[in-house]
Amino acid sequence: MKKIMTWSGLLALLAFFAGMAVVFNPFNTTSNPNAVEPAHLVVESATVQHEVILYFGDIVSPYLVQEVRFIDECATDQECIVALVQQLIAGPVSALVPALPKHALLLDAKIVDTTAELNFNQSLITYHPGGSTSELLTVHALVNTIAANFPYIRKLLIRVDGKAIATLRGHVDLRQPIVADFSLVRQETEVQAVEVGPQTSGEQPK
Repeated sequence: MKKIMTWSGLLALLAFFAGMAVVFNPFNTTSNPNAVEPAHLVVESATVQHEVILYFGDIVSPYLVQEVRFIDECATDQECIVALVQQLIAGPVSALVPALPKHALLLDAKIVDTTAELNFNQSLITYHPGGSTSELLTVHALVNTIAANFPYIRKLLIRVDGKAIATLRGHVDLRQPIVADFSLVRQETEVQAVEVGPQTSGEQPK
């Protein structure tokens, strides 16, 4: 009989402590000494973007046409130029003519004074359609795009696999840097220069 009472008392005591646990820990959470207390929620800020101008071919005339687009903020001018060229390779989003083969890959870019030097892989030549008009479209879409967004850069030197080239497919002479020429842009009066990111080298526009 005493044994039964002892067990009954023990069960009652356990029930009491269980009830107290429910009162002070209603969601039955366990304490973890290694747990990190929740901090303030970190809300990621929206990516800052810049408006830029790209040039593609006009479908009805031998002129360039601007297309406005947005790119993510860049830390340096070189990074912004890479982003611009990648957008040109991706092609227009409107009814314009692409300026570069989609297989082309920009290996690196650098700025020397007022000249941008772009180094592409061999696909720039291999997949280029050729012809004087197409070659002019490619080189001037590149240099005009860069100059419109970075007014202090006025020239472009194209290399392939790190080597100097004479032409793309035998027409436009690329042995010397190509100078930006906005007379090749349709509706030239509507062209505006847009600055993108910090300027890290070269002369400031006057």
